[in-house]
Amino acid sequence: MRHGPDREGLCTGATPSPYAAKDAVERPRSNLNGLLTNMRDPYDVLGVSRTASEDDIKKAYRKLAKAHHPDRNASDPKAKDKFAEVNMAYEILGDAAKRAQFDRGEIDADGKPRFQGFEGFGGGRGGPRESDFEGFAFNFGTGSPFGARGSRGGDDIFSHLFGEAFRSAERGQRTRRRRGEDVSATLAVTLEDIASEAKKRVALPTGREVEVTLPKGVAHGQVIRLRGLGRDGAEPGDVHLTIRIAQHDRFTVEGDDVRLRLPINLEDAILGAKLRVPTLSGDVEMNIPAMTSSGRTFRLRGKGLPGKQGRGDLLLVIEVRLPEKADESLLDYARKRKAAQVA
Repeated sequence: MRHGPDREGLCTGATPSPYAAKDAVERPRSNLNGLLTNMRDPYDVLGVSRTASEDDIKKAYRKLAKAHHPDRNASDPKAKDKFAEVNMAYEILGDAAKRAQFDRGEIDADGKPRFQGFEGFGGGRGGPRESDFEGFAFNFGTGSPFGARGSRGGDDIFSHLFGEAFRSAERGQRTRRRRGEDVSATLAVTLEDIASEAKKRVALPTGREVEVTLPKGVAHGQVIRLRGLGRDGAEPGDVHLTIRIAQHDRFTVEGDDVRLRLPINLEDAILGAKLRVPTLSGDVEMNIPAMTSSGRTFRLRGKGLPGKQGRGDLLLVIEVRLPEKADESLLDYARKRKAAQVA
């Protein structure tokens, strides 16, 4: 019997490929770098371009997280999924290292390593070597150009190449279907907590208590994902922890800086003085020069909040305070100055 191509160009002695017929086996949808992934591109989720700045990404995240927060959308069953998707996207793009890995195709939208293809084929200038195909069964029959190597088990090269990838993808799909539920929680913190970088203990809806380290640059309303601390399942769900920063009676937040308005006496403003200034980490002393006007701002470096680029500053605004009771000598001085200016 002759083993050769028939009139349609098929090798009559070869085992038919499972992909030869269109309806034989459906090929899995793949992006080559990540098999069977259903995650959306994080840039699309946040609605930003791939050249967006860190600030643009943060603004887009805060807007979407606020819009889709489950507490504000109790009647929308899809809000929780949208909220989780937004947080997952920001977890990638809000981290410079992870964003770079995603842009290079090293991780997928879920932060997991991408499928990088099959290793072991020694291409190079000479092309693949015969040893590269060792262990793969082509089963071209007795006339196989690969001799005895090509006759084991009746499998073809496609089953070796794709079989394990398909099985891994199927296991991943089954795992996703049985994944534990994500839950939401809230953590209230003070500016002093953030400044001291202290760990905070939080009770989760699952009944567990954990210690949380606040990330540098944390903002009011930011959501932190605690992986694997959600409901139990084949793969535990996550906890989406919303940070609430309590309003301070003295300090106001401006990014990583904090602003403080400090009243001082008129005589201290005129003559200059050494003052005790409250900060988030305790009082400090500073000298103000003579003839300091109300509204003048001094910068105390490193006395603000911890940020991704280092600590912020304390912006001290001077407010000159007049005496509560009228002082005749002061009034007389003011009258003489006014008269001199008119003359």
